[in-house]
Amino acid sequence: VQLQASGGGLVQAEGSLRLSCAATGGTFGDYALGWFRQAPGKERDFVARISWNSGNTLYADSVKGRFTIARDNAKNTVYLQMNSLKLEDTAVYYCAADAPPWSMGTRRYSYRDYNYWGQGTLVTVSS
Repeated sequence: VQLQASGGGLVQAEGSLRLSCAATGGTFGDYALGWFRQAPGKERDFVARISWNSGNTLYADSVKGRFTIARDNAKNTVYLQMNSLKLEDTAVYYCAADAPPWSMGTRRYSYRDYNYWGQGTLVTVSS
């Protein structure tokens, strides 16, 4: 599967942004999907994850209550709605797909356990 992330940009603190990640190839509904982010000089961190049927979602503590992950299997697209953005949310955001057998437990939070990656989209939050 190929993933293409979009929707990044410059936004003021407390603003909102919605990222999209469109998939081509493969069977989109087979994959669990995640969003990660990487700030300059830092590791790639887990942001959110959604199961193949949207029945289960996970969030990093730092974004709980502010970010929402969703998917539309008919459109082969996963979204990340980001509200109340903070300066520390500035990063390149990556979407990723976890192929079956899906990761379990803490592996769902690790970028090493995702099989496919999009190219990243830059989100810059300004004061």
